[in-house]
Amino acid sequence: MEDKKFYTLLVYSENIAGILNQITAVFTRRQVNIESLNVSASSIRGIHKYTITAWSDPDQISKITKQIEKKIDVVKANYYTDDEIFIHEIGLYKISSQILLENPEVSRTIRHHDARIMEVNPTYSTVLLAGLTEDVTDLYECLDKFGCILQYSRSGRIAVTRSFDEPVCNYLHEQEKIENGNM
Repeated sequence: MEDKKFYTLLVYSENIAGILNQITAVFTRRQVNIESLNVSASSIRGIHKYTITAWSDPDQISKITKQIEKKIDVVKANYYTDDEIFIHEIGLYKISSQILLENPEVSRTIRHHDARIMEVNPTYSTVLLAGLTEDVTDLYECLDKFGCILQYSRSGRIAVTRSFDEPVCNYLHEQEKIENGNM
């Protein structure tokens, strides 16, 4: 069996109720755990983009992608490794203002990670960091050592490909030509 790698799937679909359940069911049937999931509008009107991350081997991720693409409301699905896409996440940290003000190392750590302090009040402060997964989790681990974290949340991955436009655009243009009888 091949070693598992971390993959990001970009799935494009119409905005139809229940499609998320159909997509996640493909992972469940193959017993593959979804690490993160982000759903948003895409740059194409009426098309939503699902950014899904999972550990898998190349054969299995290929099969999962093909199964997802067979769903009637899915327009296109592709999978990528980290070197094929631009990725980002956001970490939001609620920390103790008392510890922040008493220990200058806490604010140095925040600045060292290029994070922003969004709010400071007498009881808590909020810190925001946008970056790679490793950056977001590293700041969490550093702040946790100070014992100052009250709450923490990390977004799912967002990603864009290194291609000029959305990968689904070429597919939609080809489908339009077929429908118009231009092929």
